[in-house]
Amino acid sequence: MVAPHILVIGAGSIGKRHAGNLERLGAVAELIPWRGFDAAALEARQDVQGMVIATATQVRLDLIRLCAAKGWAFYAEKPLAWHPDQAAAIHAAAEPVASRSMVGFMMRYHPAVQALAARDLTGVYGFHFEIGHDVRQWRANWRFADSYAALPEGGGVLLDLSHELDMALALFPGLAVQAASSIGHRDFAGVDFATRVALAAPNGPIGSVVMDYLSPVSLRRASLRGMDTALDLDFLAPSLTVASPQGRAVQDFTFDRNDMFFAAMRDFLALAQGHASSDNPLIPRFDLMRASTDLIATAWQARRFTGMLSHDMG
Repeated sequence: MVAPHILVIGAGSIGKRHAGNLERLGAVAELIPWRGFDAAALEARQDVQGMVIATATQVRLDLIRLCAAKGWAFYAEKPLAWHPDQAAAIHAAAEPVASRSMVGFMMRYHPAVQALAARDLTGVYGFHFEIGHDVRQWRANWRFADSYAALPEGGGVLLDLSHELDMALALFPGLAVQAASSIGHRDFAGVDFATRVALAAPNGPIGSVVMDYLSPVSLRRASLRGMDTALDLDFLAPSLTVASPQGRAVQDFTFDRNDMFFAAMRDFLALAQGHASSDNPLIPRFDLMRASTDLIATAWQARRFTGMLSHDMG
């Protein structure tokens, strides 16, 4: 049996992680740095079954067009777009291979999110998702000013940490942006360092998603409030606390961060080969993700800067 050949475009940390997981799954992963990318050379390739797009957000569209023209399934890292017109163009271009492709919202594979999705959430009337981390501490030999995150078009915390917006929508379909308030920085025009997005669904819950590049300690948590129960999650522990008039219970999860990436690559590899994927009800298959793409782009467009930082961001 011939091993599937997958191109991984983008040789940063996420591209290398995906390549390693593909090889663990028995695929041939060809890691291609974006600076060494040659579209003309790839157009002649006949040995490729799919592509992982782990580049900056700004270059997604051309790579997706190439995959569609070649009939290659693709796995595109999030976010896809920061403008509704971009979202429309990307989803139109992807249509020929959309049902075999995926978007990199790996938090849909987190065991705590899976546990929430398995619950009856119809009684939930309010929710709050929060993620924060000091961007200066992300990794060694890394400077914010030199990164994709510092770009006024395609950078900023809302796009970078958009998993929480996607998780909220996955659990509560129909959410729409009500408002988005942001804090910027005097040295990085148009880049949000902290953003709060207000969301609501017709006849459904209201809630908020908050993300920042500033928290002195890493945090990632969520709270859901229902008529019968109060649910609190710590995604980093990870644990789920369920409180009701009958008492309080804590569910802990066995978890390694790479488990999510590995499970996502397993599903992508299956789709790329025309096989059935896992039974994950939240699988971020591309043809099912338009609402998420639009929600993120709409939230980015809705940002209103209400304050400015002057801290040294390095």
